[in-house]
Amino acid sequence: MNNWFLWAMLSAVFAGATAVLAKLGVEKVDANLATAIRTSVVLVFAWGVALLTNPLTALGGLSKRAWLFLALSGLATGLSWLCYFRALKLGPASKVAPVDKLSVVFVLVFAALFLGEPLTWRTALGGALITAGAVVLAWR
Repeated sequence: MNNWFLWAMLSAVFAGATAVLAKLGVEKVDANLATAIRTSVVLVFAWGVALLTNPLTALGGLSKRAWLFLALSGLATGLSWLCYFRALKLGPASKVAPVDKLSVVFVLVFAALFLGEPLTWRTALGGALITAGAVVLAWR
């Protein structure tokens, strides 16, 4: 169960299901309200899993740096979800999801800039192919 690729593939499967389920759910609902409902479900689910796998005292062991970056990540997630649900409200899931997955390209760039991860010809090519795929799928 420590195989990162398996977990990443499961994440991709669930993210794919999320797009379709969200598109069905946001059909006659305000996008911001839909995001709030989804976020509430995620909040309860995430805390349930966290409390089942960690003692509550583990919170005290977190550094201020960890709190800061986890909070900033949460803000970025919230902004991403608000934008994603607005896009789903306005456009087809089959076009919105590929554009949303351009986040992979941003991760490659941000990881190189801020984490010192290598930006090799392979990662650049992969990023270019992802970008090309998103453009082809989103093209009218």
